[in-house]
Amino acid sequence: MDTADLFPPIDLDWQTKSRRRYAAAVLGGEADRIPVDPMMLSHSTVACGFTIRDFYEKPELGAHCLGYVQQLYDLLPVTKYYFAHPWMPELGIRLKFMDYTPPVPENIVVEEPEDVDLLEVPDAEAIQKGFTFTRLSRAYDYIKEKLPTMFVPISPCPEPEGSGAGLCGIEQFLMWTMTDMDLALKLVRKYTDTAVSGAEALAKRYGMALLTTGSVLANSDIMPPETIDRIAADNLEYLVKQALTRGAGPQVFYHFCGNHDNDYHLFINKIIYSPLTIVHMGYHGREVFPAELLKEAFGDKATIMPSVDTKRFIVANPKAIYDEAERQIIGGRDSPKGFILGTTCEVPPFSPPGNILAMVRAAKDHGSYGTW
Repeated sequence: MDTADLFPPIDLDWQTKSRRRYAAAVLGGEADRIPVDPMMLSHSTVACGFTIRDFYEKPELGAHCLGYVQQLYDLLPVTKYYFAHPWMPELGIRLKFMDYTPPVPENIVVEEPEDVDLLEVPDAEAIQKGFTFTRLSRAYDYIKEKLPTMFVPISPCPEPEGSGAGLCGIEQFLMWTMTDMDLALKLVRKYTDTAVSGAEALAKRYGMALLTTGSVLANSDIMPPETIDRIAADNLEYLVKQALTRGAGPQVFYHFCGNHDNDYHLFINKIIYSPLTIVHMGYHGREVFPAELLKEAFGDKATIMPSVDTKRFIVANPKAIYDEAERQIIGGRDSPKGFILGTTCEVPPFSPPGNILAMVRAAKDHGSYGTW
């Protein structure tokens, strides 16, 4: 049976309303309420009766499940299919598919400092033959044909410094950030340039590609601010400039996962803002990054995406999620460039549906336009 035959058609009336909602948050104007984005990936296949592994091994199925479940929860009007560790296989990393997690690297490719210089950055033509591009294009070609109204290709580069670290092993990479910063920067730049080639290839194929990037490993629990400034903030500026020049964008989504209480200020005046930019911060210490602070720091430059703590989604307590969502919405819903309610990271695959619905209910109750 063809994948598309497993699903009823998308409700276009729902999608039209959802599209207006998302456009109002990014472009300005008003809709019925603020949008909700729990950064859903494999929860979509689980919610449709499939597996976590299916999401990653079967891009067409994963993409359709995403579209269908966005409608189920009244979330986003697009599919947003991507996966962890993009562009690393193009530099020699072998990814192993797992039953209960995203694919994980099986090897490292940099064992000695001199190995960094041996890494060859593929150009856009070469990258089209690699693991990442072929899997993404399978999903995007499918969406374009079967779910054309939900088609938005994504060019993922979720954390350049973390992906660079994955090429040599995190322990070795962190040691280099303390003993040989130039070497660490060179390794991150190798990965970054590979991701830029990927962004160029996707833009050539689809005419655009929403650029997703950010900083995960480089956070206040792991690195001092001066290291984060060089290895993450400076490199993000380079990455986005290069990707936009090669045709990616114009949408840019910055995902700052982890604790950024002591480094968020480093990114304010360094990252590149397109007219369609969203900024997301995960934590401030052990608590969610406050919507008020996110609004103060980035609200005049980009749409902000305050969050509900992802850890709450594995606990059977929808009211706790509703209450935290309410606080975040009230704290940031009047942000000048718009507001989206998110989660601190990907919503867990086995999250009870009632927990996700609690976010949506809070958005309806406290994020309806014209009520504040």
